[in-house]
Amino acid sequence: MAHAHASNVKRIWTVFVILSLITIVEVALGIVKPGWSMTHIIGMKILNWIFIILTIVKAYYIAWAFMHLEGEKGSFRWSIVLPLLILIPYLIFILLTEGNYVHDVMRNGFISWDF
Repeated sequence: MAHAHASNVKRIWTVFVILSLITIVEVALGIVKPGWSMTHIIGMKILNWIFIILTIVKAYYIAWAFMHLEGEKGSFRWSIVLPLLILIPYLIFILLTEGNYVHDVMRNGFISWDF
């Protein structure tokens, strides 16, 4: 019984360290903002893409550790992860498209759409 408790404590510290390291990398990149990260790829800076990817990795690892997905069958894991892999990029696409439109309206004034 004590051995099972010790392994849970080790697991909690492992999850804490991994999530802390990812967060430290995000905060450090946000503070330093390296020059190479200001290059644009697909309409956004590399730094923004790094933040998005690291946030998705953290969300996946949180679900993996705290929802105990590592012990489940593969089909159940995919039924949870696959919708997120589809919906998160779709949400990013919608936010970038609408944000670009709002930016153009604020910069250029009213934009009429000819339908």
